[in-house]
Amino acid sequence: MKVVSALVLGICAIVAATLIADGLTGLRTGDRYVTVKGVAEREVRADLALWPIRFVATGDTLAQAQQQARSSRDAIAAFLKLQAIDDSAVELLRLDVTDTRANPYPGNNSEHKVIINQTLMVRSNDVDRIRQAAQNVSDLVDSGVVLSSDYGPSGPTYLFTGLNDIKPEMIAEATAAAREAAEQFARDASAELGSLRRANQGVFQILARDQAPGIQEPQQPVKTVRVVSTVQYYLN
Repeated sequence: MKVVSALVLGICAIVAATLIADGLTGLRTGDRYVTVKGVAEREVRADLALWPIRFVATGDTLAQAQQQARSSRDAIAAFLKLQAIDDSAVELLRLDVTDTRANPYPGNNSEHKVIINQTLMVRSNDVDRIRQAAQNVSDLVDSGVVLSSDYGPSGPTYLFTGLNDIKPEMIAEATAAAREAAEQFARDASAELGSLRRANQGVFQILARDQAPGIQEPQQPVKTVRVVSTVQYYLN
């Protein structure tokens, strides 16, 4: 009986030692991994331009302000036609009418006038044409149009809408760059690169190509798309 008990205890001890050893091996393997980042960048051109043309018309009466607003709209239409921009690309975005006489707290020098603020939105996929037209906007001022920037930027906004088309290739590039960095790390550490432990695709960013103070991405027709993938590999 004592022999049987001793045999059972011995077997249990061997099994327990084996389990503990396997657990420690797994722990060491789990701790041996490397975290690397892979970067992919691509220069792209905007494929959509949004150009809000805001102008102001005033008058002592509503009729006078409306007449000036019509004159400004006609001047803008003639300008856009001269720039080879079709009427179908232009739509009314905003119209505000203010009667300063309705202000309960007028200033001593305030004039009683009606003010019309109007915004025409030019929307086009011909980015180069819109960019050229925006550079000639001083012609509108010369024709008597009072431009305004009260409701945001006065110049065009350039958008890139083809991000989904280039995502797969850029993710592959970032992942390949991350693996290359991991392989170099493994060689430097005299280890062998193992299987994938974890991966994070990262967030796609659309940045200004010329990243300098005061330059904003929406105002640049040429942009940089960037993604950083974070990958972890086991080390054997």
